Amino acid sequence: MKLLSLNTASVQALPTDQGEVTSGIRKRSRSGAVEVRALGLEGDEQADLSVHGGLNKAVYAYPAEHYPFWQTVRAQAKAATWDEALLPGALGENLTISGLLESQAFIGDVLRFPCCELVVSEPRFPCFKFNAVMGFNQASKLMVQSGWCGFYLAVLKPGHLSAGEDFDLIPGPREVGIAELFRARTSRKR
Repeated sequence: MKLLSLNTASVQALPTDQGEVTSGIRKRSRSGAVEVRALGLEGDEQADLSVHGGLNKAVYAYPAEHYPFWQTVRAQAKAATWDEALLPGALGENLTISGLLESQAFIGDVLRFPCCELVVSEPRFPCFKFNAVMGFNQASKLMVQSGWCGFYLAVLKPGHLSAGEDFDLIPGPREVGIAELFRARTSRKR
């Protein structure tokens, strides 16, 4: 399992179909070591702390394995050209990872990096800001249908992270899976 890209953003204006809002969803790749604190990555901001950030949602991870799907559906929706690659962080994630999917992650699992430990805390639930950053109004619906939501992480052991690092998955109690929790919570909303 590998950390492919480490991504942060400052809060900025984001045009949406509900008007302009502030958001920290437009993450960009960082080079070098980035400090990881209890409330997240150094240099990363969240606009709406009622639904983002905090101790249980300090860091957001998303599997790179889903990127080809999003690139294709954006092109089909005419939100991008067919050859326009999605850059790491495009889905609002702090960590673009490989080797760990939602179906393999459980609440309480620990991602052990060389200088930091993060614990899986909950799935990400998309909103209208995700539609805006992806460029089409069905993006949130597609995330719910696919179950490719990524997951939030709490900081168990502060330290620092760098893109390119390998990490190990230390199983937690393995009672509640990210995929199952996401399906249960999103099926109630439909």
